[in-house]
Amino acid sequence: MKTYATPFTTLLLTGSLLGASFTAGAGEHGDAHGDPMAKVTISSTEVADGIWMLTGQGGNMAVSIGEDGTFLIDDQFAPLHDKILAAITGLGGSQPEFLLNTHWHGDHTGGNEAMGEKGTIIVAHDNVRKRLTSDQFVKAFNMKSGPQPEAALPVITFNDTITFHWNGQTVEADHVGMAHTDSDSYVLFTEANVVHTGDLFFNGFYPFLDPDSQGSLAGVISGVNEILNRIDDETVVIPGHGPLGNKAQLTEYRDMLQAVYREVKSLKSQGKTLDEVIAAQPTKAFDKKWGGGIFTAEQWLGIIYPTI
Repeated sequence: MKTYATPFTTLLLTGSLLGASFTAGAGEHGDAHGDPMAKVTISSTEVADGIWMLTGQGGNMAVSIGEDGTFLIDDQFAPLHDKILAAITGLGGSQPEFLLNTHWHGDHTGGNEAMGEKGTIIVAHDNVRKRLTSDQFVKAFNMKSGPQPEAALPVITFNDTITFHWNGQTVEADHVGMAHTDSDSYVLFTEANVVHTGDLFFNGFYPFLDPDSQGSLAGVISGVNEILNRIDDETVVIPGHGPLGNKAQLTEYRDMLQAVYREVKSLKSQGKTLDEVIAAQPTKAFDKKWGGGIFTAEQWLGIIYPTI
């Protein structure tokens, strides 16, 4: 099967593995021809009192601003650092006291070095630090990354869960095992009834998962089920990618993943090759709704097939 990269995929994955090595602030000096980040704007959506979803290019961010200071979840790409800080300042915040990475990919950690150099305390699961301090390779895109600078690394790491008491919120990050990667956490703002899913949830399109980081479709499904068990119909769901969501949308996403998993697993148990699985069109019922984003059905099956 051939592998194709859409423009969005190319930017996402190239940036995710190279973004952390860009120099902070490069975006503000770029232009439309030489710097794909030059025209990116950081937008904010208030999801609860003092909590916003921030979007730009890369993984969705969340920020809590209040009397204790600024708490940021993920930080996209290095060239967007100044724009992200400007957006936070415009909301009444400041240089974040804490930055929590939901996983290691560079479209969520690319701004770490600039944040760390300015004194932000970076927090993440143990495996985020392990992967940021070693050579990484994503076979699906033939992308490599090397160890990141000391300032880009989490200085506080956790195994299963960590809790912050910040701006009147109980903020709990929970690791879900091997899912999108082996480093994924979701983050609950308990009192505000808001959850940031990290890349366990791509709202509206087939998700990327990273087998080279121990990712698996079954793991993503398990992680999403864990989140669903902890939220209600009023919970605001910030996905790793895509528009702001809710429990019903996350449930529909989970149901799609489960149905595809069952079909592909059945075909593999019959000894079907990847090409034969693609020919059987196990995603056909879902392609119209979910196949118009990062991956076509064929591309996505090529990614998930080895993990099932």
